[in-house]
Amino acid sequence: MSEPFIVEVWGKLAGVVLKEGDAFRFHAMASPFLALDGAAFAKPGLARLAAARLDNDQTRAAGRSLGKACH
Repeated sequence: MSEPFIVEVWGKLAGVVLKEGDAFRFHAMASPFLALDGAAFAKPGLARLAAARLDNDQTRAAGRSLGKACH
C-alpha cells in the first residue's frame, strides 16, 4: 500500500490522496472540498491544484455575497 498524500490549502486540511490503481483518488476532509471527494487524478499535485482552485472560487463567491450584503 502506498503512503497517503495530505492535501492542505492555505493551512486548511482539504483531504487525503491515495493511490488506487493507476490513479490518485482524493478523499475530502472538510466541507469546502466535498465537491472533489472521490475524484481521480493522474498525479497527487493535480488534486492539490484542484482543491486550491475550488477554495479560491468559493472564497471569491463568499466575498461577492458579503459585498452585496454590506450595501
